[in-house]
Amino acid sequence: MDPLFDLTDQVAVVTGGGTGIGRATALVLAAHGAEVVVAARTAADLDETASLVTGASDRRCLAVPTDVKDEDQVQALIRRTVDELGRLDILVNNAGGTRMGPLRDLPTKGWDASFDLNVRAAYFCTRAAGEHLLEQRSGAIVNISSNAGLSGVKGGAHYASAKAALQMFTAVTAAEWGPYGVRANCLAVGGIASQRASAAWDVAGIDPDVIGSGASLGRVGTPAEVAAAVLFFVSDASSYITGQTLAVNGGSAMGGMDLPDPRADR
Repeated sequence: MDPLFDLTDQVAVVTGGGTGIGRATALVLAAHGAEVVVAARTAADLDETASLVTGASDRRCLAVPTDVKDEDQVQALIRRTVDELGRLDILVNNAGGTRMGPLRDLPTKGWDASFDLNVRAAYFCTRAAGEHLLEQRSGAIVNISSNAGLSGVKGGAHYASAKAALQMFTAVTAAEWGPYGVRANCLAVGGIASQRASAAWDVAGIDPDVIGSGASLGRVGTPAEVAAAVLFFVSDASSYITGQTLAVNGGSAMGGMDLPDPRADR
């Protein structure tokens, strides 16, 4: 294994770890030597992830059902991680999501729910994990944001605002905790064909090719591609990078001329 990506003997907590990006992240971190704790509300999903991780590697994977919007449950998650695995080195705040809707019809409850899940939960987890990371003077935090936090999205004023807040929270965490050896970075992801997203697209009759057509690469991404970016940010490969938001979105669309296919002259 390339030593830059070697996570042997490190312990990672991944929220939203039952499916999608969280599951892919747990798999890739374990494949590079980390022991992993996955947290989410659905125990069956967590158990399936844990089984996949242990089946694909010789690393332990602890499934801890947790509602990350509940401060006491988050404290219990971090406490159990340290009690059972001995330490904590990596935190991936992946839990997130929303229900879309136009601003004029957006209820206060919907606005608050988006901030609770996408920002407040990450704050709970970061603060609880920080007690251990700051004491040992090392660690890496990755927050999973959205392309909506960079450019906005119509029908998602609450979601885009919450993800933009998460990105600033990342920058301030990095600035305050950097002197103690703790790094914090953020991924702003675009259209990702996770299990749940794909199912939602099917229900809504949305063609993934249409979603992907807005990216420079002309396609949607996969959870594994996001997980690879997480690996970079928690490993020594990014040891001098902190406070940054990296867009994992297949490239931004750009206006201008309609250019011919470069393969046409071959």
